[in-house]
Amino acid sequence: MDQTSLSKLDPVMSIEELNRFIEREFPQVNAGSPPGQPTYSILAIGDGSASMRLEADERHLRPGGTVSGPTLFALADITAYVAILAHIGPVALAVTTNLNINFLRRPASGRIDALCRILKLGKRLAVVEISMMSTADGEMVAHATATYSIPPRTAPPHAVL
Repeated sequence: MDQTSLSKLDPVMSIEELNRFIEREFPQVNAGSPPGQPTYSILAIGDGSASMRLEADERHLRPGGTVSGPTLFALADITAYVAILAHIGPVALAVTTNLNINFLRRPASGRIDALCRILKLGKRLAVVEISMMSTADGEMVAHATATYSIPPRTAPPHAVL
């Protein structure tokens, strides 16, 4: 799945499939959320992209009423993971190898949307960028770039190596 041109990068997993995967493999993502109201929810999967929403409440605030840095970092990381899996399939052991984040504005509690665009999707590495916006005022509150390591696919037992 080496992509030298990202002009067309179709998803291979639906939102429903991704939600089931996250619930099964990473139930801690939405642990403590009210029933039927996930803290992190997938909004859309597109051509080389994914978007998610964080419902930031008092659990996510630091003194002064600002959404904490670790909360925004988690939103960036989860959105990157979802975007990559949406395009490579359910590979639980794809892992973050680097994530850089810039905090741009003070986000208050409430909804924060994240949009992830895949910049490079190779056989072993994926590089993405994530923009996080406050839905209250539409302002970008943080921007991140991330690199993920994709584990090698194991060959079927009957494959000739």
